[in-house]
Amino acid sequence: MTTVNKSLPSPVVKLENHVKGESLWQDSWKRLRRNRAALLGVAIILIAVLMALFASVIAPHPYDRQTLTATNATPYWVTRIFTSMIPQGEPGGYVRISDQYLFGADSLGRDLFTRIIYGAQVSLLVAFIGPLVSIIVGFIVGLISGYVGGRVDNFLMRIVDLMYAFPTILLIILMLAFFRAGFGDLEPGSFGYIIGQLDRQTGGMLFIFFGIGLTSWMGMARLVRAQVLSVREKEYIEAARSMGTRTQGIMLRHIIPNIVGPLIVAETLTIPTYISYEAFLSFIGLGVQPPRPSWGAMIAEGAQRITSYPSQAVFPALALFLVMFAFNFLGDGLRDALDPRMRGVD
Repeated sequence: MTTVNKSLPSPVVKLENHVKGESLWQDSWKRLRRNRAALLGVAIILIAVLMALFASVIAPHPYDRQTLTATNATPYWVTRIFTSMIPQGEPGGYVRISDQYLFGADSLGRDLFTRIIYGAQVSLLVAFIGPLVSIIVGFIVGLISGYVGGRVDNFLMRIVDLMYAFPTILLIILMLAFFRAGFGDLEPGSFGYIIGQLDRQTGGMLFIFFGIGLTSWMGMARLVRAQVLSVREKEYIEAARSMGTRTQGIMLRHIIPNIVGPLIVAETLTIPTYISYEAFLSFIGLGVQPPRPSWGAMIAEGAQRITSYPSQAVFPALALFLVMFAFNFLGDGLRDALDPRMRGVD
């Protein structure tokens, strides 16, 4: 007869508290919150967005108001930062001092602070329109190409290669020149004439969106295709197929959730490129049309007087610099946060 020693501890361990697991997104959010550079980028982006949304409330003056008696007027504190700007009344002084404008006025007497605020609208619109078109077009093309494969994949990728054969910025310049030259002298009431008038009413932003949108999706298409190719032969995809799951269900439930992380990171890091495209186009005179302000156009105008009034170029350049680096900081933070190899690592 076998006896049981009741003094021995029971092999069954009873857990008093249930341990709840964390999803990848919850763990990623924790790591993102610990990244101070990423949080700084988020703060700068939020400030810029609020500034653009409430520009009419924040701006002290209309962006196109000219006060000829205040041309190149500069507050005193600016001359203390840029010591080459000597106020009137001092030996060799030429700068007209006025505290009516926070950052001063340009050569046409327009408030620089107001124009910088309204310039944020253009840059942020480009920052969100570019990724939107990229995701809509590039994601669909890459998803179909990577999952279907075969001739469909070969055909779609040859289109992408053809688009990549042209330098992006040159292609945008050619499209802008073609659109504005071709749609300007059409018969009133025609589709082209309406598009041209709409571009003028939006200050030249419509064709910028066309140019950036038509050239922003190729990189996303290639990235999505590569991600789909890497996961479509995984065991869980084969299991879903064997269970009779339809193609639509496999894409929505299994493929897209597993590839969305790298796509978010890549697109966030690409946003500064879109902003720089718009700034460059406005700098050379093909972007936003005056009097609507753009940071690139303001830098170009300020560069003409940079030796006498450097603040007119430095302040819009600083705004452009901060927003572009904010998106870079956020993209770097998302890259570290969404990396599955970093899961559980502080």
